[in-house]
Formats: sequence, structure tokens, C-alpha cells
Amino acid sequence: MSAPAQPVAQKVPSSRTFHGDTVIDDYAWLADTKNDEVLDYLRAHNAFTEAATAGHEPLRAAIFGEIKAHTQETDMSVPQRRADHWYYARTVEGKQYGIHCRAPISGPDDWTPPVLSDEPLPGEQVLLDLNVEAEGHEYIAVGAASVSPDGTLLAFSLDTAGDERFTLRIKNIDTGELLPDEVGDVFYGATWALDGRHLFYTTVDEAWRADSIWRHEIGSAADDVKVFHEADQRFGVGVGLTRSEKYLMIAASSTLSSETWVLDAADPTGEFRLLRRREEDVEYSVEHAVLDGEDRFLFLHNRTGINFELASAPVDAPEAWTVLVPHRDDVRLEYVDAYARRLALGYRRGGLPRLALAAATAAPEFTEWDPGEELVNLGPAANPEWDAPRLRLAYESFVTPGTVLELDPETGEQTVLKRANVPGYDAALYTAERLWVTARDGAEVPVSVVRRKDVPDGPAPTLLYGYGSYEATLDPWFSVARLSLMDRGVAFVVAHVRGGGEMGRAWYDHGKQLEKRNTFTDFVDVAQNLVDTGRSVPQRLVAMGGSAGGLLVGAVANLAPELFSGIVADVPFVDPLTSILDPSLPLTVGEWDEWGNPLESAEVYRYMRDYSPYENVAAKPYPAILATTSLNDTRVLPTEPAKWVAKLLDHTTSGEQILLKTEMVAGHAGVSGRYAKWRETAFEYAWVLDRLGVAQ
Repeated sequence: MSAPAQPVAQKVPSSRTFHGDTVIDDYAWLADTKNDEVLDYLRAHNAFTEAATAGHEPLRAAIFGEIKAHTQETDMSVPQRRADHWYYARTVEGKQYGIHCRAPISGPDDWTPPVLSDEPLPGEQVLLDLNVEAEGHEYIAVGAASVSPDGTLLAFSLDTAGDERFTLRIKNIDTGELLPDEVGDVFYGATWALDGRHLFYTTVDEAWRADSIWRHEIGSAADDVKVFHEADQRFGVGVGLTRSEKYLMIAASSTLSSETWVLDAADPTGEFRLLRRREEDVEYSVEHAVLDGEDRFLFLHNRTGINFELASAPVDAPEAWTVLVPHRDDVRLEYVDAYARRLALGYRRGGLPRLALAAATAAPEFTEWDPGEELVNLGPAANPEWDAPRLRLAYESFVTPGTVLELDPETGEQTVLKRANVPGYDAALYTAERLWVTARDGAEVPVSVVRRKDVPDGPAPTLLYGYGSYEATLDPWFSVARLSLMDRGVAFVVAHVRGGGEMGRAWYDHGKQLEKRNTFTDFVDVAQNLVDTGRSVPQRLVAMGGSAGGLLVGAVANLAPELFSGIVADVPFVDPLTSILDPSLPLTVGEWDEWGNPLESAEVYRYMRDYSPYENVAAKPYPAILATTSLNDTRVLPTEPAKWVAKLLDHTTSGEQILLKTEMVAGHAGVSGRYAKWRETAFEYAWVLDRLGVAQ
């Protein structure tokens, strides 16, 4: 049987005109993913991609086996105490999904978690077994799993398509019975009021914007009550409890501004009150704390500086701010957590996350926590009990697996509760370092490099990864799958480009809207530096990015195709101008603060037109490209990579393969199930290794 031919997309010219500029789009018809012709086209690409990469199957099988061998398949998270139970999750060898469980504590003074075991804890109750819930479904994801304050009911929501629309159900934990209560098309999260009878949830509008908060009364036949609606399409909403569980809070936020509404959690049918009215370009978040015995709200805000300040105010006079930690140009405050006796402040300095702790006083003195490793990601772990005697912290790095420990604030004693077991892994074989690359405009771009110690400095086969949008940070993370690359001599490099938040708010500001090109040129400058310093060569350099990182590598493909032997673009946002011009699409209006509004501004329109990967595909020798997408993705519609690949195939002069792979039942995060995800990773990594010339 002959191998399938790569499908060639039909050209159906469609025009758009904005600001006097008319553009002909030959592939706009691919937007209709309910059309059989479009679906057949995507399936044909899948068949071609599978055939074109069939020779990678032995390598894919080897990588999958390595991931499996380095993973403790039957495992348990560190139990967290809440009220009279330990809560935890288990995985079982051979099963795709986790199992959410709880077991009773031995007594009120029992704060030491049970010894981790491969077996269920004594008295275990299964709250939610996703392996059972997934039966009959190709995909499953959890949007909420929240136990009522009295511990009798579980509110949980599931998505079985990948479109991030969940169905909310209520289960009696002791009997396993599902209550008649059922709410469809809800968004992430479910928050209980203290009475255990009322539940708050979020819904989205037609553009997939979280716009409304609802109150549901368990067992009631009355209609649910909409307690909050956000009319401004730039804003999304969410609801939750403060850590103290004393207040319910609704947060409405856009990219650049926010406001918070509060209600006593013991009065769920009362009226939420506004704490501080929204202001343009002012963001703030709120937490409840008890400082020297007084109820206060903590405000983390950027009203006095772009890197934020920490203030407190009386709960009845939220406008009366008292500064606790002032703004600094070199420190970006990111979050504050409050506990009965302690405060935890998260911030970043020098391109890395930091954590400091203080007693819960009116004038807290914060002391930075040192985990003993420099290139590290760290923060508070799950601490559901407001008045726990010890504080849980967590950290990981490029070479250190995830670690959970408990800190005794009174003595400073630290006890490691668990470090993820990675069978066959020896951390001493690997090294991570931080480099700095001078960009073309003089900016110093941080770069992380992780590799085996026995790999020469260069020229080494290199995978260069980036993101660079939304102030998101690529802080050090441990990856079992990455070992399959490094053990074959590959250096894994992260370019912390502008548009991310690694170097503070200014780093983000200089990589968005009319400065977005900095994101792309930073990445190119890092790649060029790797070549110029002899760390790699273009024939052994592959770029990778997903979502907005797919926009990054898509733009880089146009700017510097000669620097790479391959590019992996996962669910890539490669047709941004078309999407941001359409307010009816998911997320578009809220994205204008990130990209600018090309509908209103001719300058923004021209700027986006000049960098859009799809708009700027031209006759040039593109490297090999692997683009992946999911049919039910609501964040980056599958039409974007489909159109991009069609145009690339029509223009590339290199003869290198341009491949498209579509998951037909999945969403933005790809397939569900750990073994399925491992196989997808193995597929991509085998392709990467082939492009790097180390396919073995």
C-alpha cells in the first residue's frame, strides 16, 4: 500500500479590509471545523504525518519506555490535613488518571502526615476516581473538586471534550450517591459557603469569557441566582474563599486593571460589597489576614509603582492603606499568603522567584527562605488549614525533582516530607546554569541551560524553548521526559525573552503591544549567541514553543529560518491579527490590552500585520516544522495552525517537511491521561531528535 500524499489545501480567496489595507486570505475556509471537508483535510494531514514519521516509531517506543521507567507509577501525594481528614491523590500503575482520596486523622493533635505508601491509607474514602469517570470518553479533565465545610459532600466538575466547558455535580461522599443537582456549561472552580448548603460557580459568555458568578442552593428546586455579572468584555471574573475561609471574594480583572468584591462567608445570601473601585492601569489582589489580633485586608497593588507594593487596611475601611512592603525597582512582588500566625510573600529578583516569611504583625519583618539551590522555583505548598502549626513549602529545579517540606516557624527546623521519586535518576550527572545574552538593543536576556555534565560545551545538539507573553515566567522545572533528550547529549535551553515576567513588570511591558517584536528578536539573538559562542550550530538547533510560544517560534521562522534545523509549534497562535480583529472569538476583547486593538488603531494593525507569522509567510527556505493542534481548542482555534501549514507548504523553498498533527478529541492542553501524554511527548521528542541528528 502506497504512503498517503500530503494534502494540498484548496485556495478559496477571501478578502478583509481594515484601515485601507485589503488582504486576500486563501485559506480562511479552514476556520469552519464543523465542515466535513475541513475535517477530512485535518485527518488527511494526520495520516500523512503518521506515515512521514513512521521511521521514528522505535525511537518513540524507547522514549515512552524511558519516561515510564523514570516514573513511580503507583504513587501518592503528601496528604494535606483539612478538618478531620487527610486529603491526597494516588496514581496506580497501568491507570491513566489520578484518584482523589481522603482518610481520617488519628486525633485533633495529629499534624504529622501518614507515611507514604503504595497502598491506600487506613479508612480511605475515594472522592473521585477519574479512571471510572473516564470510561466511555476519549478525554476527561477536572474543573473543580471541592469538599463541603462539614466534609459530607463533594462538588466536582468534568469536561469530556476538551473545550473547557464543565458539568458540575454534587456527590454524597459516604454513600457515593450523586445528588440531583447538576449544572452544565460551567467554568473552572466551585466554592462552598460556610453553611455547606450554598455553592458558588462561574459561567462564560459566547466568547468563552468568564462573565458571571452564580449561587446554587443544594437540593433546592429554585433557580440559581446570578450574584455578579461583568459587562465589560475586557474583564473576566472568578470567585473563591480567603485562606482564612472568613470571606468570599469575587475578583474581576483585565490584563491591566482589577477590582474585588467581598462577602462574609457565613452570610452567602447577602450582598457582595466593593472594596476598591477599578482604575485604568491599576491592578490589585486581596487576602484576609489577622495582624496583631485585628482583621485586615492585604492589598498587593501597582498604584505606586509597576513592580507592586504590599499594603494593609481595616476590613471596614479598605481605602485606608498602610504600606507594609514598599515598591522597589529591582523586586517584583507577585503574591502574599496569610495564615493564622504567618505571612508568606512571593516575589522575584534577578530573574528568579523568591519567598520570604514573617510573623503576622502590623509591621511584619520578612526573612527570605533559602532552599539551598540558586536556579530554583519555590513557593508555599498546599496549606488548607489556617491555623496549622507548621508551614508547607515546595521547590524544584531543572535538576532537583519536586520537593515538599514542612517548616517550623518557631524553631526554623525543616523536614522534607517528600521528594518525587525518579527511578534510575542521578542528579549528580546533570548541571544547570544561568547565562546572559546581550540583545541587539542592549537588553540583557537571561538564559537557562540544563544538560548532562559529560556533554561538551559545544557544539551540542540543542533544543531552544521560549514563551514570552502575558508576563508568564518560565521558572526552573524538573521534567522526567527531558531526561530522554539530555541522556542523548541534547542541551535544553530556555530563552527568558521579553513579554514574560522573569525580570519584573518592565520586562513584560517591553514585550507587548507596540514592543512585541522584542519577544521575537530576543529569541533570535539568543539562538545567534548559541551559534556564535560555539555552543551549537544551526544544523543541530531546534526551536520549540506552544500557544503564545507558538506565535514566538512562528515569527522566528520568518525572521531567521537559517538558524534552525527544525521548529516545533504546539497549539500555536500563528494568525493573531485575524483573531484579534474578530471580537466574537474567544478571549479576543480581553486580549486587546496584551496585543493592542487593531480594530481601532491603524498603527497597531500595521504593527501586528508586520509580525504575524501567517501574514508574513514568504518564499524562503523554511526549516522542517511540526505543528500540533486540537480540534476542541477554544483558546487557539485549530484553524490557525491549519492555515499556517497550508501557506508554508505553498511557499517554502527548502524541501523540508512541514507537518500538521491534530488531536480530534482534545483541547488546548492536548490529550488527557498520563500514558497518552507520554506518547505525545515521545512523538515530539523523537521528531526533535531526528532533526538534531541524534535519532537513536
